[in-house]
Order: sequence, then structure tokens, then C-alpha cells
Amino acid sequence: MKNDILIEICCGGLEDAVEAKKGGADRIELNSALFLGGLTPSIGALIETKKAINIPVMVMIRPRPGGFCYSEYDILAMEKDIQLALEYGADGVAFGVLNQDGTVNQNACKRLLKHTGNAEVVFHRAFDVTPNPIEALDTLIDLGFKRVLTSGQKTNALEGAALLKELVAHGEGHIEILPGGGIRQNNAMDICKYTGCNQIHMGPLMLKKDTSTANRPDIHFYGKSIPSEDSYQIVDSNVIKDVRRML
Repeated sequence: MKNDILIEICCGGLEDAVEAKKGGADRIELNSALFLGGLTPSIGALIETKKAINIPVMVMIRPRPGGFCYSEYDILAMEKDIQLALEYGADGVAFGVLNQDGTVNQNACKRLLKHTGNAEVVFHRAFDVTPNPIEALDTLIDLGFKRVLTSGQKTNALEGAALLKELVAHGEGHIEILPGGGIRQNNAMDICKYTGCNQIHMGPLMLKKDTSTANRPDIHFYGKSIPSEDSYQIVDSNVIKDVRRML
């Protein structure tokens, strides 16, 4: 690893991935619909991302917004999405499946893990709503996940730093802890020092204007028009550069 602290960037598409690499990212997580928390990206986005950048690409496997207790239809789609993502060059995948009570759905996870082969597999922030984080972490270790992405079950990683530190110690040698959620220039170093983590997950975004809908501002293509249709977000490579210099 070229740096002491690995920086993973949450990306919503090809442009984000290019900006992330430009900023000094070591790895990306490729999604679509970041404003919904991140959903499975298109195969086209994955193919072009792999052409454009030479750092590892983790692909989000999340079939819908909302919670993480998935139907049989959702699981079928996730199985196929995993197969296709790895077929088209993904270095790993990120997913999380819970039961209605918020505990890890071991049977569904085992079913999905059968399709991952030797690829890296991450349990994403579904972890942050589990009722017992240490018990959940032990379950993920037993299942064979390589990493867990978590804010320490708080709104952001700084607030969750105490649990993150505990998770790092508990999982040492068995599973990687990837802190994520609200990590920026002003707190990245503090989070790394306090938790003892050697990697962070960030989603630094900035707005870009798109005026193509300005002629008919009363027409909306989202249920509640969130986000606004006159702009969209892309990764801010300058923020990544700032954090890289600090770390």
C-alpha cells in the first residue's frame, strides 16, 4: 500500500470515479443513486470505470432503497448482480442483508457469498442498524466477510469513534473495520488516530449545475423532486487531496 491510511471514495458513477482517482483515492465503491444511500450501478458504468482507472473497484449490490430485509425477488436480483459485477471486472462487492428485527440474515448472506468466489466482500452500513454490534461483527467474521463499513452506529464516524475503536480491537486479525460517514478534512486524522483504523471511506461531493430542465421548472421526475433537478453531485477531488496530504 502506497500510503499508511487507505482512502476509499464512495462514487455515484464514472465521472465520480475519475475525480476520485484524480484526488488520490486508493480504492472506490461504485454505486448509483447516492441520494438514496447508494444502489447497484449499471454494468456500463462498471465497464467504463474499469477502463478509466487502475485502482480497485468495489461494487455496491443494493437492489432498492429503504431497509435491508429483502424479498426473494430482491435476493434473486442481487445474486445476478454479483455474478455480472465480477464478470465485468469488479474487484469486490458490498452488500448487507438483515432480518426484520435488524439482525444479520445469515442464510441470505451465505446464499450471496456463494457467488463471490475469491473477490473481496464487504458488509455495508446495514451493520449500523443491527441491535448488537459485537454479536453482528462475530456473525460477519463467521460468514467470511473481509470488511465491514460502519459509522460506529452513529450519524457519523466521529460520533461513533468509541464503538469503532472497540470494533477494530475485537475484529483484529479476523475482519477489517472501514470507518465511513461524515469523514472530512477536519476530522479524518482524529478518527484514524483514535480508532486505530488504517483505512477510511469518504463521499466528498460538490454540486454541478444542469440547466436542461429550466424551461419547465414545474415538471418533476422525482416523487418529491429531491434532489433538485437543476443540479447534481459529483466527487470533489480537492477534498480528497486535502485529506491525503493530512494523512
